[in-house]
Amino acid sequence: MKYFNVTILSKGKKRIELVQATNKMTAIKIAKQNNPNQGVQKAVEVAAPMDAKFNDLFSSLKKSFQPKININNKISAIRQVAVMTDAGISIHDAINEVAINTENPKLKEIYTTMGNDINAGKSIADSIEPYKEEFGHVAIAMTKLGEQTGNISGSYHKLANILENIRDNIKKFKKAIRTPLITLVAMAIAFTIMIMVVVPKFKEMFEKFNAELPIPTQILLWLENILNNYGLFVLAFLAAVVFLLLYYYKNDKKFKYQIDKLLVHPKFYLIHKIVFFSTMHKYTLVFGELVQSGIPVSEALETAVGMVDNAYIKEKLLTVNANISRGISLSDAFAQTELFENMLLQMIRAGEAGGQLDAMLQKVTDYYDARFQDLIDNLASYIEPVMLFFIAGLVLLLALGIFMPMWDLGKAVKG
Repeated sequence: MKYFNVTILSKGKKRIELVQATNKMTAIKIAKQNNPNQGVQKAVEVAAPMDAKFNDLFSSLKKSFQPKININNKISAIRQVAVMTDAGISIHDAINEVAINTENPKLKEIYTTMGNDINAGKSIADSIEPYKEEFGHVAIAMTKLGEQTGNISGSYHKLANILENIRDNIKKFKKAIRTPLITLVAMAIAFTIMIMVVVPKFKEMFEKFNAELPIPTQILLWLENILNNYGLFVLAFLAAVVFLLLYYYKNDKKFKYQIDKLLVHPKFYLIHKIVFFSTMHKYTLVFGELVQSGIPVSEALETAVGMVDNAYIKEKLLTVNANISRGISLSDAFAQTELFENMLLQMIRAGEAGGQLDAMLQKVTDYYDARFQDLIDNLASYIEPVMLFFIAGLVLLLALGIFMPMWDLGKAVKG
């Protein structure tokens, strides 16, 4: 939501009213509804007022502590609906049964509401539409497809397969990065303990001689002073920085765009490949499955791009649908994004010409999946040089910071 200063003419006098709306036209419309028989002249977008910023910050903090729906629970619920409808049970009874049996309280609430909505005469797609954020764009698209074709069971089985594929990749990535992260955290804790416990012992000895200390020792003493005297403040500052970064990443589109653009920059070692290949695999997987299921290409593209989290890549992929509506072929539209390799574009072009687009899209998805799996399988070997460099730097700083003054003191004694 944005904020607008709307100028209103009342009894020959102008006054400004702050209106919250999605765009300028909506802000003017709201102002006219709130001020009938008065003239609304213009609306100018302004920054959010301070109280609104605090409310947004509080809401974001509150939302971050609310439990999210586990993807395993979602997949299980979708599978149950598919199996029961496949067995001839009505969609209403299937949803009610899921609401009774599911352990997740949020999911139980959603399915109970959906069951009531369907019982009141709403379609399945209309009943699930309010929960787009919880289920995602692809769930909405597959629900609409199942309703249109009368095969909700087949659509939900395919939806569960898509979500399982995405879940498995996320799980594999977390598993691969767990060991390096634990190692780095352990090293950071050990280094902090050394600074706070060991360095003060040498500090007393160095101060007795009043000698000029080398730079590594000065760095260690500076770190010791900061951690021992302001450790809690440093910890609170770091926590605040992390929270603010996450808050602005989630709520500020420009900030998110710049961070996402940085994450896929070739100079951003290793991470840019992981983000790019995982994103493109998810996009082509959803797009290919939707096309294979019979959803029109334009609608499948719109749904698939909704699954893309990276704002920079999403901006490029959004141009594909716009170009197709202008009469450009799918392969040429993909080429203009500069995201696809020539080999993949030739495969898509061949699929378009031969009427086998869904088969070629499956091959493109397999290619991105293979590249992503290769990265994950060899992640430890890719990260190892960085970790060794980091660990060597810490050890070298400690060694030089402690032993260099001792060598100088030894020389002074001998002299």
